[in-house]
Amino acid sequence: VIRGKQTLVIDESHFGNLVSGHKCILIDIGTGDGYFVRHSAAKTPDRLVIGIDACRGNLCDNSRKAPQNALFVIANALSLPGELTNLADRVTINFPWGSLLSGLLTGDAALISGLFRIMRLQASLEISLNGGALAEQGWPLEEGAERIFRVLKESGLRLNRAAHAARSQGVTFLPEHLGQAAGLWP
Repeated sequence: VIRGKQTLVIDESHFGNLVSGHKCILIDIGTGDGYFVRHSAAKTPDRLVIGIDACRGNLCDNSRKAPQNALFVIANALSLPGELTNLADRVTINFPWGSLLSGLLTGDAALISGLFRIMRLQASLEISLNGGALAEQGWPLEEGAERIFRVLKESGLRLNRAAHAARSQGVTFLPEHLGQAAGLWP
């Protein structure tokens, strides 16, 4: 866990107390600079907001300024910490690139199983895509969005609404609400 420039280790008891003090938990994967997490935590003080990113340096500024209900975890999206199992009622992935985007496009088993593991039953998963990042990986925006939608559906996620593109903004939001297929919970 990072707070400003300090890396902290939170023991199981402290983490349990932090989690039990919040009925709703948002986990943002690939949180980048942490602005989304900081802003979300400030807007919803009754919700625990956890940002996960592999790059420690990006998180320093916003983790220092974040409210107490924000937690920043240094971890790779392809190897999510076990402590997050069945915690999230909402998971967000905002503008993925690199290995996170590749994992979504290819259905990387570690990423997909990690998503399944951290989500509570009927959790929502919201993914916002960047056309430029998709283009760098050889995918037009609409085709990349459809590919990710198909990968998630084939992995056993129950899709409640179809994907839709906000073409004028170059961003695709997909899917807005997902729940896990009941038979696939560990």
